Amino acid sequence: MLLPLGLLLAALSLGSCIPLPRAPGHSKLLLVSFDGFRWNYDQDVDTPNLDTMAADGVKAKYMSPAFITLTSPCHFTLLTGRYLENHGVIHNMWFDTKTGVKLPYYTTQGISSWWDNGSLPIWITAQRQASGLKTGSIHFPGTKAKYQKEEVYKKLVEPALFNYSNETNWRQSIDTVMEWFTADNLDFITLYFGEPDSSGHKFGPESTQRKNMIAQVDRTVGYLRQRIRESGLESKLNLIITSDHGMETVLKTDEIHLRTVSNFTFKDIDFELLDYGPNGLLVPKEGKLEHVYSVLKSAHPKLHVYKKEEFPKRFHYANHSRITPLLLYSDPGYVIHGRYKVQFNKGEHGFDNEAMNMKTIFRAVGPAFKKGLEVEPFESVNVYALLCELLGITPEPHDGSLEVTKPMLR
Repeated sequence: MLLPLGLLLAALSLGSCIPLPRAPGHSKLLLVSFDGFRWNYDQDVDTPNLDTMAADGVKAKYMSPAFITLTSPCHFTLLTGRYLENHGVIHNMWFDTKTGVKLPYYTTQGISSWWDNGSLPIWITAQRQASGLKTGSIHFPGTKAKYQKEEVYKKLVEPALFNYSNETNWRQSIDTVMEWFTADNLDFITLYFGEPDSSGHKFGPESTQRKNMIAQVDRTVGYLRQRIRESGLESKLNLIITSDHGMETVLKTDEIHLRTVSNFTFKDIDFELLDYGPNGLLVPKEGKLEHVYSVLKSAHPKLHVYKKEEFPKRFHYANHSRITPLLLYSDPGYVIHGRYKVQFNKGEHGFDNEAMNMKTIFRAVGPAFKKGLEVEPFESVNVYALLCELLGITPEPHDGSLEVTKPMLR
């Protein structure tokens, strides 16, 4: 049957949406994130399983996260290959500058409008292409949301008061992943662990507790690789272990406290998102922007204050409609206190992504990866293209490049 010209052109214009043929015999893929795993955490703890994984596969000297170095934004960069100003998940907290409402990390996970900004996470892309790959996710940031009315095929979302540190829970999650790969024949799974981030926050990155947690992470890596072998997946599964950001020791002297700044008053502010580590977002009242800016920009030598349009371009952060007229960030070690001092963490992140203590890890092993290779540092924005290559799918528009990670591949 001959199509009318209009229908023919319409069909051709939809060509990019037609699912690609499924790659024959493609390997499965598991992306694991250990939140807050600083690039050098394995250097003061014995990590035989991570060391073995590096010998069997690929290790980066370190990986540079996107800015701001917070959990949800950096994980969404891994899933989309976009910088924050392009994917729109600019903070862990959903907020509304008009009403002043701010919602915590866990609640924000379930607000699809916060996540669904036009940048599709790789789960959805994989499900739409290659005859529909089957994806799964356990606790990974962004899992709970819907994207263009679609969601991850199979998922587990943690309850509100979940113990992110329990090793038994970790092993149960790994067992579930293996069941999904084998019994349910999933192709791609993301798996998230909330440590060593929690230990780094509570006790500090140099603490004994953090070091003990790294030992737990290493045991978990050993258990994961054991279960991969037992499940008959070793020759069929590519495994990537990475993280979102590092961790910095909080300094308790010469602190930044906005309430004590001369000539500054919160009466001049319509909206504030403060007391979240080293980052701040402010909406001054009408006619007050210049005053607030001039007062705060010289308030403390470790505090950096910018108008939105003047924020350093290297951060790839400020060019988004959710960013407020004024942005604040502080030097490594310094957190920004707002009205009152309510931050008591001994470790923090959110700092400049060029700071070494914000750098994180990247390890990979499996049939697609070379063996015993250490690669130069690279940006996390490049991981997405690698994931797409491993799954045999066409990437959405993104800010990274496959060329960066191609040397890892056989």
